[in-house]
Amino acid sequence: MKIIAYGIRDDELPYLKEWEEKNKIEVKAVQDLLTTDNIDLAKGFDGVVAYQQKPYSDGIFEKMNEYGIHAFSLRNVGVDNVPFETLRKFNINLSNVPAYSPSAIAELSVTQLMALLRRIPEFESKMKSGDFRWAPDIALELNQMTVGVIGTGRIGRAAMSLFKGFGAKLVCYDVFRNLEIEKEGLYVDTLEELYKQADVITLHVPALKDNYHMLNDEAFSQMKDGVFILNYSRGMLIDSESLIKALDSGKVAGAGLDTYENEVGIFDIDHGSQAIDDPIFNNLYNRENVMITPHSAFYTKTAVKNMVQIALDNNKSFIEKGTAENLVSLD
Repeated sequence: MKIIAYGIRDDELPYLKEWEEKNKIEVKAVQDLLTTDNIDLAKGFDGVVAYQQKPYSDGIFEKMNEYGIHAFSLRNVGVDNVPFETLRKFNINLSNVPAYSPSAIAELSVTQLMALLRRIPEFESKMKSGDFRWAPDIALELNQMTVGVIGTGRIGRAAMSLFKGFGAKLVCYDVFRNLEIEKEGLYVDTLEELYKQADVITLHVPALKDNYHMLNDEAFSQMKDGVFILNYSRGMLIDSESLIKALDSGKVAGAGLDTYENEVGIFDIDHGSQAIDDPIFNNLYNRENVMITPHSAFYTKTAVKNMVQIALDNNKSFIEKGTAENLVSLD
């Protein structure tokens, strides 16, 4: 058995080698992202593992089928950049890593919210210029606030646990309700109800056609004045132009963003010698009340190890058994 893994970073290599030695299976590490230009490297291998934010083109899977490869495993959760119809056409199995470390994402969401509430960006800016005065940057306390959690899967529940620890009140919305949360009486029936109650709204849902730009002009208009927005899921959940208008009007007091709808070509790239040519992103990035991280919420040692090794476990299982624990339905 031989597996090829694309887009392997230096920080992933130790965990790949560890898995390779433990399982006595050859794994070829390719630094470049998976494209039609390098899929030919997979010829002679039994499975493909990959991770990237850019879309996977149809031609990749046509070649995989030609090479007799029907095992494709992602090292991440999101599958919105994978063409399901093409995988069905060529009978290629797909897996992801649905829970590499929910705590990693949840912890960053709370970290950035606390920085926004305590006005850390404003104080840092003032102090760099020698201004150590308090006013007018008075803070808010999370224990006095209601946090609206949209999406109560593994990451959403991990975030809820942390928010509870700070003494915040919780209100939740999810199409698929968790029984324990249901027993606590934390769910509301509509997003509009959540918008009306929440001082903080945090998104923990996958990107689907039905929730594209779910936070738009209409949604923001239903929220409390001075609401805080957190997005550690997918950039396309928020209409960025609508967010800018809501920030300008004061409807939104601040935002913590680990994703951006046009982040491909911006995140995980060194822009030190070249300006970012995206006025909408730059507008958000240059605000003191908007904290942006480059889709790095997952980026902890624990999460990276799990992403690599669970993906390889899935791929091995596909090759041996034709199925895997984290099989993604293509229906």
